[in-house]
Amino acid sequence: MSAMTTIAPTTAKVATKAPAAKAQAKIPPRRIDFNFSAENVPRYYVGNDPFLTTFVTALSSLFPEGEFFFVEAVRHYRDRITDPALKADVSGFIGQEALHSLAHKAFNDAATVQGFQVDKLDRDIGNLLRLVKRVAPPIFQLAVTAGLEHYTAIFTEMLLKREDVMELFSPEIRNLYLWHSVEENEHKNVAFDVYQTVSGSYFLRAGVMIPTTVIFFAVIFGFQARLLAKDGQLLNVRQNIKGLNYIFGFKGVFSTLLPKYLDWFKPNFHPSHHDTDALLERWRETLFGENGSLTSKMIKPKSQKAS
Repeated sequence: MSAMTTIAPTTAKVATKAPAAKAQAKIPPRRIDFNFSAENVPRYYVGNDPFLTTFVTALSSLFPEGEFFFVEAVRHYRDRITDPALKADVSGFIGQEALHSLAHKAFNDAATVQGFQVDKLDRDIGNLLRLVKRVAPPIFQLAVTAGLEHYTAIFTEMLLKREDVMELFSPEIRNLYLWHSVEENEHKNVAFDVYQTVSGSYFLRAGVMIPTTVIFFAVIFGFQARLLAKDGQLLNVRQNIKGLNYIFGFKGVFSTLLPKYLDWFKPNFHPSHHDTDALLERWRETLFGENGSLTSKMIKPKSQKAS
């Protein structure tokens, strides 16, 4: 698979070229032309709040290397998939995740230009994931991927449902996360279904999720602390407590996801048990329909441009 991104450093504008993967229409890779320049994205792009902004930036720092880790973990088992529908879903998964990685890389580069030094975080998560790939067997990597896809599925479902949360994001970052959220929910079954096909071990699936959760939050908190320190905001106690409460307090943004997170540990769990079909249908029309808010930003394949 090959994927390319073109980023103009002065504008941080990204145009992605999709991997040559064909998929069923239900998991289509959509290429969006985002503009993350400083003129288009304010420094504190979440509620004009340094804590919330650095939290989301820390999350974004995981995506470029993380999404390619997911792609490689699933692609390793593609030749063992015999079901045509799942094979097509795997192709769609690879295409979508590759484009997510490229878009967040463009955003991270823009954030680095603004002084957040996300490039160092990207380097560090890359080193961590390369270590995992060296020491962990492929089935462990696939179990980690399926578990983290559960995280992204429930988090992005929340974003699609919570207008009060998305209203805090500046317009272009809102576009980025709405696009990402729709596609994460379109392919949320894929890594899990591949895992079930090639292994299906409940004990591995449940057991891997525990250290994955611990490491995930340790990395997020560590990365955010570095961003806050670089921004001179680490010791802004009142602001940071307020932000922590908003995210992790009683009825906080992440706290409300706990019941759905715990569903992972049910032996009969499947991602489709969290039904998002109607939600996706509404948002696909809102974003990508004839008059969708992102329709004009979609980059058509060359074959469509010529027609």
